[in-house]
Amino acid sequence: MGSRRKARECALQMLFAADISEARVDELVRLFWSELSDPDVEEPAREFATRLATGTLAHLVELDERIRSRAEHWRISRMAIVDRNILRLAVYEFMHEPTPRTVAINEALEIARRFSTYEATQFINGILDAIKRDLDQHHPQVLSDNADADEEGDDEQHTASSA
Repeated sequence: MGSRRKARECALQMLFAADISEARVDELVRLFWSELSDPDVEEPAREFATRLATGTLAHLVELDERIRSRAEHWRISRMAIVDRNILRLAVYEFMHEPTPRTVAINEALEIARRFSTYEATQFINGILDAIKRDLDQHHPQVLSDNADADEEGDDEQHTASSA
């Protein structure tokens, strides 16, 4: 598993903890890295995971609104905790990180396959694909030549498709 995927999994775990606890973000991050995480996670992956988790939490209202706009007949609060946080994490990457949106979808789906159900993976793919189309239409992503070089070392990329 690549270090960027491991970082995303760590970020997901921090988001899950934030969703079920009343802890402050800084305390949550400190506790995660000191007590709960894999001690073999390298510093660049730790920094990426922390940035993803804290950024996602800082933009929660914006992210949930974007998800709500495409999650027909679903309230965010009724989604499984893992699923809503996978969605939040990917949408945060869409909107606030240089990661190519297709890569963010692929990574979210791989994480969903590991931490959620087959049906949830299809649900997540459908929502993320719709949000990506919305963003591509209104806010095209300009990528540098090495935009997905940050994914080097991650597992084989898969092609996201609509559910």
